[in-house]
Amino acid sequence: MAGIKSLSTQEVAQILHVSKSTIYELIRRGEINSYKVGRKVRFTQDDVDAYIARSRHEQSVQPVRRVEMSSSLMHPAEGKGAAILISGQDVVLDVLTNFLHQQGAAAQRCYLNSFEGLLALYEGRVDAAACHLYDAEEKRFNVPFVKKLLPGVPAALINLSYRRQGFYVSAGNPKEIRGWRDLARRDISILNRGVDSSARILLDGQLLRMKLDAREIKGYEREMRSHLTMAAAIAEGEADLAIGTERISRQIEGLDFIPLLEERYDLVVRRSFLETETAEKLLEILRAEPFVKELRHLSGNDYRDMGKIIAEV
Repeated sequence: MAGIKSLSTQEVAQILHVSKSTIYELIRRGEINSYKVGRKVRFTQDDVDAYIARSRHEQSVQPVRRVEMSSSLMHPAEGKGAAILISGQDVVLDVLTNFLHQQGAAAQRCYLNSFEGLLALYEGRVDAAACHLYDAEEKRFNVPFVKKLLPGVPAALINLSYRRQGFYVSAGNPKEIRGWRDLARRDISILNRGVDSSARILLDGQLLRMKLDAREIKGYEREMRSHLTMAAAIAEGEADLAIGTERISRQIEGLDFIPLLEERYDLVVRRSFLETETAEKLLEILRAEPFVKELRHLSGNDYRDMGKIIAEV
C-alpha cells in the first residue's frame, strides 16, 4: 500500500457529509471497506470511491446472502433451497456461514437480535439463533430465555464464544465510573439500546436488581441502533457511558472499556436439527482449527468452548 493515502474516520465523514457515527454504522453493516492500524480505523480513497459507486447503483457488499424477515410464520428461505438460516448480529456468524458454503451447505443469514432470533426460532422462521441474554434474577446467560421464549420446544445451546460486557466511557474515564452503582449518579448520562436488545435487557435487569427507577437515569430514553454507533457517540462526548462488548471498544478511538461481566454467546437450535447432515457440518466446522484460526483476529472473544453443546432444554 506504499504511496496510498490513508484517510481517517473524520475525513471520510467529511467527504460523505455524514457523522462519524454513520461511518461506524456503515463499517458494521459491511457497506464500506476499512482496515486498522493499531486501534485506529483507516480507509483508502478507493474504499470511499467504491462505496459511492455501490450506493449509486444500489448494490450490496454483504459477504453472504442476507434474508429480510417478515411477520409471516413461513420460513423465509422456503422454496429457495436453503439448508440453514442463521440469525444473529456477530461477524462470527458471517464467517461460519461462509465456511458452510465451502462445505456445500446452502446457508443464509438474517440479522435479528437475540430476543427476536429466539422468537423466530420458536415460530420456525430460522434454523439457528445466536443468543447472549442475561437473566439478572438467575444470574446466568441464555438458558432462562430459551425456556421462556421456546416453550415446549426441545432445544440445544451450542457455544460460540465468551466475551466481556461492560461500559464504554470516554478515554481516561473522566467521570471515574467504576460499576453498576454509578448509574444512580446525577452527573452521569447514558446511551441505551432498543427495548428488545441484549444490552437493554442486561441494563433493565441490573436496574431492577438495584431497585433503581429507569425514569431517573439520565439518557435512558436515548436509543442507538448498534454497539458501534453507541461507542462512537460516547467517544464523541454525547454521553458518559453505554453498555457494550469489549471487541467493539477496540475499534473506536477516544474510548475506554470498563469490564463488568463475562457473557456467554451461544447458537440455539432445535434438538431435532442436531440429527441433520447440516448440523454435522456446522459442528465439525466450529470444532476445527481452521475456523478458530480465522477468528483469532477478532480480539476480545474467548473461544474455549466453541462447538460444545453447553446445555439442552
